[in-house]
Amino acid sequence: MDKQTMVKLLNEDLAGELGAIIQYITYAAKATGPYRPQLSAFFLQEVADEQLHAQYLANKICALGGEPTTVPRPVPAAKTDKEMLEEVLKAERKATADYSQRAKQADELGDKGLMVQLEDMVRDESGHSEETERILRDWPL
Repeated sequence: MDKQTMVKLLNEDLAGELGAIIQYITYAAKATGPYRPQLSAFFLQEVADEQLHAQYLANKICALGGEPTTVPRPVPAAKTDKEMLEEVLKAERKATADYSQRAKQADELGDKGLMVQLEDMVRDESGHSEETERILRDWPL
């Protein structure tokens, strides 16, 4: 693992965070039905964490001599509240897996600060996954 490879991988993660911000804002606007106020609030409260992650990644990419991407990962189309929650859950699980892998790679690179920050981001993303799973657990068919 070299710095150039790490920059490429962190840019993929940054694209994911930028996409997550768009996803949460869009889904908050699209939520409908009797749970709309709660779902909209849930989606919007996640934006702050994703924004902090995106800012950290952009700063780290610059510190490693790279150029942060400005292109977000595409946001999956979702028509119903349940579909939106399911897409959020997929994205959070992917972020958890990616950051777990990235933390190992940062350790191999010898960047302990990056490793610790990525582990913190794993905690954040897995918490988001757990909360989304709980919302979906008894969701009406």
